[in-house]
Amino acid sequence: MGMMDQARAGKELYATFKTTMGDIEVKLFAKDAPKTVENFVGLATGEKEWTDPNTGEKTNRPLYDGTLFHRVIPDFMIQGGDPLGRGTGGPGYKFADEFQSGRTFDKPGLLAMANAGPNTNGSQFFITEIPTTWLNNKHTIFGEVIKGFDLVPKITRAGNGKVTLEAVVISESRPG
Repeated sequence: MGMMDQARAGKELYATFKTTMGDIEVKLFAKDAPKTVENFVGLATGEKEWTDPNTGEKTNRPLYDGTLFHRVIPDFMIQGGDPLGRGTGGPGYKFADEFQSGRTFDKPGLLAMANAGPNTNGSQFFITEIPTTWLNNKHTIFGEVIKGFDLVPKITRAGNGKVTLEAVVISESRPG
């Protein structure tokens, strides 16, 4: 059973964001946002095919490996997941929002999908540094930082495009 299957089945999954500044560990909310977690896991592991916007070619290369935190705003969030590194790229498809869980941006350290409006999710994500309640029901929340949150403000203060996401490692048990 692949990791996408685990996500689809609502199994407990974790993601370790391996950055050039250190690791951020996240618990994924597969039960609350199954399509979103399945997509994220598939892009992270290479199980899901996507279209590289640089070449127009379909690929199963892990999308997040080597991408930048291209948009970072102190006292707000860090954003990554763009294969172009500019905020305009994605996987070549879009999928629907998942707000049915009732989760809200009531605390820092939440992992959510970046988008360009309703039902425009692709590969870009962000991690919040503070509670961001104005984002409720605008962005699908699909995880929460459980270790390494101290890196989020450090990354925001490093500047746009200064920190690389070397890999996203998906696991069935809590890392560390």
